[in-house]
Amino acid sequence: MAKVVVLLKVLPAEADTDMEALKNKIEEAITRLGEGFSLQSYNIEPIAFGLKALRLTVLIPEEIEGGTYSLEETIKGIEGVSEVEVEFVSRLSQ
Repeated sequence: MAKVVVLLKVLPAEADTDMEALKNKIEEAITRLGEGFSLQSYNIEPIAFGLKALRLTVLIPEEIEGGTYSLEETIKGIEGVSEVEVEFVSRLSQ
């Protein structure tokens, strides 16, 4: 089963959001999507005026229909998430 790497930028709804707690909620939601979905890495990036963004590296199965749609919609549905932006998608070589 081939994998696809997805780089996401997630903006919180509030500037004072606990980014570690938000990351944990997102990671839990990603694992519930099923086998082959996993959060590989993340970092917290300052944007401006105290606002920070989560940059996530997520692996998803290549065979999933709709590409990154289910991943994006799952993250958008998490309380505290304002915006999800896909920055990069690539198939991993095996």
